[in-house]
Amino acid sequence: MTAQLSGTLTLGDLTVNRLGYGAMRLTGPGVWGPPADRDEAVRVLRRAVELGVNFIDTADSYGPYIAEEIICEALHPYDGVVIATKAGLLRTGPDVWIPLGNPSYLRQECEMSLRRLGVETIDLFQLHRVDRNFPLADQVGELAKLKDEGKIRHIGLSEVTVDQLTEAQQITQIVSVQNLYNLAARTAEPLVDAATEQGIAFIPWFPLAAGPLAAPDGPLQKIAAEHNATPSQLALAWLLKRSPVMLPIPGTSSVAHLEENVAAAEITLSDDEFETLAAAGAQLSAN
Repeated sequence: MTAQLSGTLTLGDLTVNRLGYGAMRLTGPGVWGPPADRDEAVRVLRRAVELGVNFIDTADSYGPYIAEEIICEALHPYDGVVIATKAGLLRTGPDVWIPLGNPSYLRQECEMSLRRLGVETIDLFQLHRVDRNFPLADQVGELAKLKDEGKIRHIGLSEVTVDQLTEAQQITQIVSVQNLYNLAARTAEPLVDAATEQGIAFIPWFPLAAGPLAAPDGPLQKIAAEHNATPSQLALAWLLKRSPVMLPIPGTSSVAHLEENVAAAEITLSDDEFETLAAAGAQLSAN
């Protein structure tokens, strides 16, 4: 099973392979409504598990609700697969994402996710965005209450700063952080370092954006050719080498693309290759 070649990490008391799957693409355009091919979406999830992927990341806002429903249809009762979901964004239309951290809303969405996923406890429940209209302590505090009630096993945060992580840790244990991060988007570097130091999982969303790095004469394409790999596979291999707590979750709506992504676990970059790509990505990020 290919995903196992990525190594493992722990989320509290749960151990997962370090190449997961993100379920955002299991929906319609603008992450709104049902997918064009629901049967293929189910096949993607089942094939991911066959390939050794045992961490599936979703959110109540994907669809909204649709990704969770498809995950339940495809994988319930999950059998060793860790399902992570999120709440804290209100959807009012395609490509519209409005932070909403009202503690009552977070509780409601947790209760509904429990039902949609068909579980009594959510393995990892993440605050999707910090809502500036409510104290962070109230938002994380509500998740801590849900954890005390046995409805959440572990708590994570999405799109936070190191200071916000530290503040949340005064309230409850945080096992993961999830920020935008890839070869060419590196503003979350301080958070990656903090997570690495503390042994907290770092889940980079949008992990495959490489842009100009993947140009025919770019460093990504050149090194990829040497590995008989695609630029996307190399971008994932770079993330896996960046930190032992890195947990990329590339998403796709096609089985063929899924298999290509998971095969990235078979690639091991040399230190020189890693540094070459890191330098090229950092230069692009700075521009």
